[in-house]
Amino acid sequence: MLAPALLLLALVFLLPLLQALWLSFQSQNLDTQLRPVFAGLQNWRRLGGDSRLWQSLGQTLVFSVISVSLELLLGLGTALILNQNFRGRGVVRAIAILPWALPTAIISVAWVWIFNDQYGLINDLLLRLGVISQGINWLGEQPWATTAVILADVWKTAPFITLILLAGLQAIPPELYEAHALDGAGPWQSFVRLTLPLLAPQIFVALLFRFAQAFGVFDLIQVMTGGGPAGSTETVAVYIYNMTLRYLDFGYGAALVVAAFGLLAGGLALVAVVFKALSKAY
Repeated sequence: MLAPALLLLALVFLLPLLQALWLSFQSQNLDTQLRPVFAGLQNWRRLGGDSRLWQSLGQTLVFSVISVSLELLLGLGTALILNQNFRGRGVVRAIAILPWALPTAIISVAWVWIFNDQYGLINDLLLRLGVISQGINWLGEQPWATTAVILADVWKTAPFITLILLAGLQAIPPELYEAHALDGAGPWQSFVRLTLPLLAPQIFVALLFRFAQAFGVFDLIQVMTGGGPAGSTETVAVYIYNMTLRYLDFGYGAALVVAAFGLLAGGLALVAVVFKALSKAY
């Protein structure tokens, strides 16, 4: 019964990956070599000495860890609030998930205007509040550029985690909290001993999805900073894009794709093992 779905996945996922793996052993650059020529491990040897790759990988990990951590905290807090009974809850829920439903490229353009150093909303508010004495060049200096893209990503994708965790909260029977309260447990004890353990599967799924998406972030970075200033916000996906479609080095770009996929798959597997071990220990 699963054969049609597996076949579809093989066509849209496995086949392109195998083609990229084949191309990674070829030398093809539209500037110098129009047809692919077998190059053996030449492209793979370049990976170890590519300082720009390791820099973009480090920046990707920093972006992913910080943004996903903030999204989890914000998403969990928002889900707990939206799980309560109050007037207009349906409207508030619809508004809360609206940022996630909007196209990332359009939202990124809006954030570029918000973080503009001359007439942006952020600088205007900070100047009015007296927090700063002059405008900050958010997208042109570090560490402000990284801070800006992380804040934009958190605002955009925290509702996704909220949606998953809210579904998990609604599946928890209220009787469990009532029984726990009768035993003398307070709200914090109920949260630690009931909510978090019962919500662990949803937290795990949300973390896996969001880490995979954050590791492959492209459109947000490309629109807001283009990887600048001086490559300080260039992620792996942006670097692969530049290497493949800007420098037209398809062979090395394919090697980068396969290597990034391997790193992501290994990272997600490690997260799964650690999370499972922690769940059992808890």
